[in-house]
Amino acid sequence: MEKEQRLPQRLYQGIDFEGDTVGLITYMRTDGTNISQDAIKECRNYIDKEIGKKYLPNEARNYSGKKAKNAQEAHEAIRPTSMSQQTVSVEYDQNRLYDLIWKRTIASQMSSAQVERTNVRIENNNNDSIFTANGEMIKFEGFLAVYLEGNDNEDEEQEGMLPKLAKGEALVNKYITATERYTKGPYRFTEASLVKSLEELGIGRPSTYAPTISTIQKREYVQKGTIEGDDRNYTELKLKGKEIITKILTEKVGSDKGKLVPTDIGNIVNDFLVENFSSILDFGFTAKVESEFDDIAEGKEDWIKMIKDFYKKFHPNVEHVAENADRAKGERLLGVDPESGKNVYARLGRFGAMVQIGEATDEEKPKFASLMGDQNLTTITFEEAMDLFKLPKKVGGYEGKPVEVAVGRFGPYVKFDDMYVSIPRDENPMDVDINRAIELIEEKRQADAPIATYENLPVQKGVGRFGPFIKWNGLFINVNKK
Repeated sequence: MEKEQRLPQRLYQGIDFEGDTVGLITYMRTDGTNISQDAIKECRNYIDKEIGKKYLPNEARNYSGKKAKNAQEAHEAIRPTSMSQQTVSVEYDQNRLYDLIWKRTIASQMSSAQVERTNVRIENNNNDSIFTANGEMIKFEGFLAVYLEGNDNEDEEQEGMLPKLAKGEALVNKYITATERYTKGPYRFTEASLVKSLEELGIGRPSTYAPTISTIQKREYVQKGTIEGDDRNYTELKLKGKEIITKILTEKVGSDKGKLVPTDIGNIVNDFLVENFSSILDFGFTAKVESEFDDIAEGKEDWIKMIKDFYKKFHPNVEHVAENADRAKGERLLGVDPESGKNVYARLGRFGAMVQIGEATDEEKPKFASLMGDQNLTTITFEEAMDLFKLPKKVGGYEGKPVEVAVGRFGPYVKFDDMYVSIPRDENPMDVDINRAIELIEEKRQADAPIATYENLPVQKGVGRFGPFIKWNGLFINVNKK
């Protein structure tokens, strides 16, 4: 999320490749919908001269009267500072964002598109509605002309277009297709879909969305998923004439890559807050407070009275929870260790999710093992938990030195001499043998090898928390893609 916020910030500051400050877009932390009359005039002149008179409506379009709930209209809508500047000399990602802003602004002042939509219901001889078909065709592009790529063949049939049909007409099918489908659970949020949901619920402001999403990731309440998913086969049947053609197709399922996945600590914190502060975490309550803040800003409500009314209920609840609530551990009893006869727990510890054999009150200190990256407290089994205590393990030797696989605070790793090499999250460390360990060691050596020298000091490259970098003499220089 931090990267996405840096892009509009740099466009707003307007620093081009030559280092000059040119100011390419207006202030970006707003959800206002109005743009200045000068900008509207620029848009209309550009549409008239460069796109075509037929795309220019008779009157300018003003959106300031359609104020959205919680919209902050102290600033204009996000737009280019100069509509005549369709392209800019900036980095690749910034250029893509600028292009989107430019097109959106121009499109807002263009004529409406005209689309003809057709819905056909097809019945059998018993007058049962068994098939439907939907299609549409663009009769006039309007503002869509900004987004649509040119078509070399203007007479080419548009995708999704239906032929002209009359009610009661008998149809002959070319083919009928039946596709097997599985029920899918709801998708997890991405950063973009979470922001959209917050907007729909009336929670937060444009200036708070990015910090909120960044914070829950920094505190490790959620993390971006890395699971690619698995291939699953499904069947497609096609009736063509009197022949049924069977086709086996494949779809990807179980992927959470790029999605915001709650962590163990995130689930535990959430459960604790919902149990003890349910009224505060209610969507309606949060939206109501946002609305009251708007009224305070407009002088319609006394802020002192509003805060007092909230605090007189909230403070006693906090004191009650502080005195009576137990520390949230998310503890689960998994079973009994056959060797020691002690209980085995999955719980949250100081350094994250872990498995514990024994009680804290025992004379002998309990044994602990960290969970793998793809494991969590709610689903880990007794067998999986006990496997964790098989680490660390020696897998062999290399260059006359022992090689060991272990799990630490930051996940599984290979230890060789004074080198610690992380094992990829999608690999089970129990499956890492000496050959795979040597591969990881050599990859680490190659990655750490100097790519050049400067003033007799090595220059190294790598990828860190903020992306690719070059390291020299203790300095880390970020490398941006152009």
